[in-house]
Amino acid sequence: MQAEFQKLKEQSEKDFQNLLKDCISSCKHIGLNFASISHKYFLDLKEKFPNFGFFDVSKSFSESRLIKDESEIILIKKACEIVDKVVERIPQMIHEGMHEFELAAEIDYLMQKNGADKAAFETISSFARNTSEPHYSHGDTRLKKGDFVLCDFGACFRKYNSDITRTFVFGKANEIQREMYETVFEAQRIGFETTKPDVKACDVHNAVETYINNTKFKGKFIHSTGHSLGLSVHDGDQRLGVNYDIKLEENMVFTIEPGVYIPEIGGVRIEDDVLIKKDGIESLTKSSRQLIEI
Repeated sequence: MQAEFQKLKEQSEKDFQNLLKDCISSCKHIGLNFASISHKYFLDLKEKFPNFGFFDVSKSFSESRLIKDESEIILIKKACEIVDKVVERIPQMIHEGMHEFELAAEIDYLMQKNGADKAAFETISSFARNTSEPHYSHGDTRLKKGDFVLCDFGACFRKYNSDITRTFVFGKANEIQREMYETVFEAQRIGFETTKPDVKACDVHNAVETYINNTKFKGKFIHSTGHSLGLSVHDGDQRLGVNYDIKLEENMVFTIEPGVYIPEIGGVRIEDDVLIKKDGIESLTKSSRQLIEI
C-alpha cells in the first residue's frame, strides 16, 4: 500500500510539473510571490526550469488583496459574528483560580462550536501583569480578584479571518484600571472617526497616539493602531502605523486596536474589525466595548 501511494504521489508531482511547463512555455520571465515560498522551493524551480528568469511580485500580490470584493466581505463578516458570540460568553466562563490556558482553550472550543474552521492565530488569554505584554499568549497564571483579563483571538471561516480583543476586570476596577480603560476607549473612538477613504494609514495612528500621549499614559501605547485583515491575519501587509503612508480606500478591512500598557499594573487593549466605506467605516465586530467587571 505504501509503495502504491508513493507511486501515485510521484506521478502527481510529474503531472503537475508537465502542466506547469506547458503553461509557461511561451514566457521568458516568471513572477513569483517570494514572500510565500521557501528558498528550497525557489531553488527547485530554478533547477527544473533553468531557462526562465524569476522575479519578485510579492508587493503587487499583497497590495491586490487589500481591496475586498462582496464575497470576501461576507466571509469576513461571518468570522466576526463568530468572535462576537464568544465575547458574550467570556464573563460566564471566568472564575477565580482558573489558569490562563484554560480560558484560551474554552475560547478556541467556542469558536469552533460556533462555526469557525479553526482559530485564526494562537489565542491570547492573559491575566494581571501579563496583560501588559501585547504579544503574550497564555501560561499557567491563575486568576485572582482585581486582575485585568485580556483576551485577543480570531476565527478563521472558509479561509477568512477576524481579530478581536476585549479587556475585562475580575472584580471591581480600581481608579487606575478605570482610567486606563477610559483612555483606550476614547482612543479607539478617535481611530474610528479618523479612518476613512483618502486618509493616510499613518494619520490614523498619529491621531490615536497623540491623544494617548496627551494623557497621563504618555509613552504607554507601544504598537501600531491596527493592521489589514482578510485571507491572513495581516492580509495585504499594511498597518495603521507611523511609517505607513498608504491611502485608505473603500472596501479595505482593518483592525483598530489602541492599548495602554504598564508592566507593574497590566494592560488594556480594545480591538475591533472595520470595513472602510465611502464616508467612514462599518464596524464588523459588534460586541460591547464597555468595561465589564466580572
